[in-house]
Amino acid sequence: MEILKVLHLLGVVVWVGGMFFAYMVLRPVVNQQLQLPEMFKFWQAIFGSFFHWVWLSITIILASGFHMVAEMGGLGKLSFNIYLMAALGMMMVLIFLHVFFTAYRKFRRYVAAEEWQSAGIALVQIRVLIGLNLVIGLVTVAIAVLDT
Repeated sequence: MEILKVLHLLGVVVWVGGMFFAYMVLRPVVNQQLQLPEMFKFWQAIFGSFFHWVWLSITIILASGFHMVAEMGGLGKLSFNIYLMAALGMMMVLIFLHVFFTAYRKFRRYVAAEEWQSAGIALVQIRVLIGLNLVIGLVTVAIAVLDT
């Protein structure tokens, strides 16, 4: 069970930490340093790389989480905090799926077509959703820490 907790936590650290870095550190610097066409191409490259790590993190988080639930005796044996963390985690996954399959897909298409205004709208949508996921992720981490 301990190795599962470590894997679960590492997946969360990569995902939530990556969102924190991108949102709080990288985004303000990029917005100050790059002009629009270059900024959009930069974000496309960043998301392309980061989202691979998010997919890996989600896979590890879900696999380890489901396995830990099974080891704890199944859904009927869980504390309220574990249910809450699972619900928030699933909400984060659903938001990410929307970002990846809708907003990011549009963003890539607009950047390729050099439709900068539409790319900007899609980027704002991605930023808002990642910001929401960051808040949910931080709340989930706080619940995990308070549950121990």
